[in-house]
Amino acid sequence: MGLVVQKYGGSSVADAESIKRVARRITETVNSGNEVVVVVSAMGDSTDELTDLAKGVSPNPPARELDMLLTAGERISMALLAMAIADLGLHARSYTGSQAGVITDGSHGSAKIIDVTPGRIQEAIGKGHIPIVAGFQGVSADSKDVTTLGRGGSDTTAVALAAALHADVCEIYTDVDGVFTVDPRIVPRARLVPVITYEEMLELSAHGAKILHLRCVEYARRSSIPIRVRSSFSNHVGTLVTSDKEAARLLAETSEGDTVEQAIISGVASDMAEAKITIVGVPDEPGIAASVFETLADAGVNLDMIVQNVSSAGQTDITFTLPMADGARALAALEGRRDGIQFASLKYDDAIGKVSLVGAGMRSYPGVSAVTFRALAEAGINVEMISTSEIRISIVTRAQDALRATQVLHTAFGLDSDGEAVVYAGTGR
Repeated sequence: MGLVVQKYGGSSVADAESIKRVARRITETVNSGNEVVVVVSAMGDSTDELTDLAKGVSPNPPARELDMLLTAGERISMALLAMAIADLGLHARSYTGSQAGVITDGSHGSAKIIDVTPGRIQEAIGKGHIPIVAGFQGVSADSKDVTTLGRGGSDTTAVALAAALHADVCEIYTDVDGVFTVDPRIVPRARLVPVITYEEMLELSAHGAKILHLRCVEYARRSSIPIRVRSSFSNHVGTLVTSDKEAARLLAETSEGDTVEQAIISGVASDMAEAKITIVGVPDEPGIAASVFETLADAGVNLDMIVQNVSSAGQTDITFTLPMADGARALAALEGRRDGIQFASLKYDDAIGKVSLVGAGMRSYPGVSAVTFRALAEAGINVEMISTSEIRISIVTRAQDALRATQVLHTAFGLDSDGEAVVYAGTGR
């Protein structure tokens, strides 16, 4: 017997029939001898619908009240799923994030989990019940107000609960069969990745892959909780996200016992939600760059790629990428420090796309850069910025070229499969 935490996304509980299907899957897992804790997202696109409703009432709704509204979506899902499980003859109990012991800071809309005290969940398990927990939400340690965790919050809830309960595995159910070498909505001939390391998954999540949220993977790595990404629409075993050591052990032999090497590239991610800012005419003096990035940090702006030009006549340009949603805030913060930093002007460009290659095999393969830039050159795609890590190469190109760059690189590294991947619902979550 094992303890399994299962998380079901909005596409998996989109309607009554979907909820019944999920209930049957949970029941089968319990009947096979496992204890199960379930985390659910809101049904379908109901969170977006609630957000639109709020904006229809108020153009700038108070963050506290918006969190109170948005958490209703998960409460609906958890109660309906508990009802469906009861009809199958098992006992299920639904819990809000607060009731489940998910304690957060007070940042409405993007709260961070600071502790999980799952006493009521453990009590329910001990009584033979199936706890159904509303994802995406918690309670502020200071104000006791309801909070939401932001994008990917239900994934993070599931992994945090799995860690607190010392679960054997956290299963994330979505509308595709696992982690693919690229989003199958972009490249239909994407290949399923059976095993991937936390490190590789972190890089993919940080650079545009939407299958798992970055915070969820970070939590799993820190707590050594294996994640299995599966589809709630099929019985495919999916993808295991695990440690380097465990991944190496699982990849060491195929089912026939033949030794196989680590793939050079595990996946290609693309991100169309980034923008680029160039600070023109910055004095090339000690401390100026620190002032620039302290200004952006104080404004809560997350930066990605940073490039500084060669100094000329005592001045230089600094270019960086950032989430498009942070663009206006970053520009305002920098303009507010123009006299202190003494730059000449700002340039803003949101017509860019970022494409990233990720793979632990890069460590032992010296030709990745050559293959990458030759493939892009032959496709006539110009590269504007480059950033690398030990297991990643990211490039920025024009937005209209990003999709083609993704497809070209996926083919160049031999990642295309013979058939097309199945996307069961279409939302990606």
